[in-house]
Amino acid sequence: MFSTLIALIITSAIFNNIILSQFLGICPFLGVSKSIETASGMGLAVLFVMVMANIITHFVQILLVKAGVGYLQTLAFILVIASLVQMVEIILKKIAPALYKSLGIFLPLITTNCAVLGAALIAVKKNYSLLESTVYAAATAIGFIIAIVLFAGLRENMKYSQVPEAMQGLPIALITTGIMSLAFMGFAGFKLPF
Repeated sequence: MFSTLIALIITSAIFNNIILSQFLGICPFLGVSKSIETASGMGLAVLFVMVMANIITHFVQILLVKAGVGYLQTLAFILVIASLVQMVEIILKKIAPALYKSLGIFLPLITTNCAVLGAALIAVKKNYSLLESTVYAAATAIGFIIAIVLFAGLRENMKYSQVPEAMQGLPIALITTGIMSLAFMGFAGFKLPF
């Protein structure tokens, strides 16, 4: 069981990176990655929400199946994620105003982050247990953090590079994303020794 969880962590974070291999969560990846500070803040917010969303949606899925309305899965998951983000935002505003201010716009942005919904749907599709689903969500969010922080570092360095005028901004960001994606896809087919 332990080796299965380790394999799940490595596979979810690196081999099947939610952004660079599965192409989910591209909007915050391109929009919030202009500095390492904002990218890491978004990554940590995604980590918290993704883990909590996967735990809650695990139980919601069980209820939907028992009620015979499994076809409402996507709608129910979207409502759970939006409600969870709102609840976390309200609680943080009351309990930890400093943390709330430091997260700033990151919490509302997570509501529209398709990586959170995608991770919940993938965990259900693969029929993960609660433990596996939680580990998968945490590892996927760590992969999100790795990708967005690496990309933010590259974008910060590109400010000092001589990029042709026509390629500045989003064009060079998309090309860099493609190259990073190719690098991460190099792990495809890699077999873990355990």
